[in-house]
Amino acid sequence: MRWQGRRQSDNFEDRRGQSAGLGGMRGGGSSLVPLLLQFVISKFGIGGIAVLAVGFFALNAIGVNPLALVGEGAPAPQTRSAPANDAQSQFLRVVLADTEDVWSRVLSNYREPTMVLFSGRVNSACGTASAAVGPFYCPGDAKLYLDTEFFGELSRRLGAPGDFAQAYVIAHEVGHHIQRETGVLTEVQRLKSRAREAEANALQVRVELQADCYAGVWAGRTEAAKQVLEQGDLDEAMRAAAAVGDDSLQRQATGTVRPETFTHGTSEQRQRWFRTGFETQDPEACDTFAANRL
Repeated sequence: MRWQGRRQSDNFEDRRGQSAGLGGMRGGGSSLVPLLLQFVISKFGIGGIAVLAVGFFALNAIGVNPLALVGEGAPAPQTRSAPANDAQSQFLRVVLADTEDVWSRVLSNYREPTMVLFSGRVNSACGTASAAVGPFYCPGDAKLYLDTEFFGELSRRLGAPGDFAQAYVIAHEVGHHIQRETGVLTEVQRLKSRAREAEANALQVRVELQADCYAGVWAGRTEAAKQVLEQGDLDEAMRAAAAVGDDSLQRQATGTVRPETFTHGTSEQRQRWFRTGFETQDPEACDTFAANRL
């Protein structure tokens, strides 16, 4: 991805190296990969994606549903730090700026989210989270949280290297912010509060696939406006989408696939909805809630 020399977002907090108190995620965080229940975090501590996948799918194997996504917690303390200037944070700030450029043209009165980099643990309006939950979006404070060590796990353990794979991760979490702005998260939370577990999981899948599609819209529109893609970039995003499919992660962790426990969609679904957004560049094409086929 061609990113050097382009605008970097100022909606950025660098909390790496800061300590965070103990606690757990309250209903609200939406992650690219499923969130662990508290007993898994307390049992394994702050681990890599390998621990995340094994812990999560061990729960799924016995029918335990991980944390759902929406709701709003009490506001977290507002802390800002000067944007970091290392190459990693500069790249992430460029990607975030690109999402701002795209979505400010799509949504009137668009309120830009903030990206928070952290290490180990972090406090958010959705509670305290460890790095083991992976990247997540908290609707309570409209911030996306990221421990950049996740990208190493995405590359080494899940086989999805590359800068555009990282850009996909950010664009997916921003997709959840778009759902907050359009009221989708609030409505889904209302529906899930009345639903049985299987129905709530099915709603969650539609939420996640829509965020994948929105990530594709961002990628398509950014390429059309700025010609930023290099050879292989789209393949990197598609590999990342496949790597975090429920079926792929379950098969890797336990050797068993249980569709009734899916909360994010299959690898094929995640790839297809990302491509739908990329090819159409139309947010209206991302209505997973009206789709007969996911």
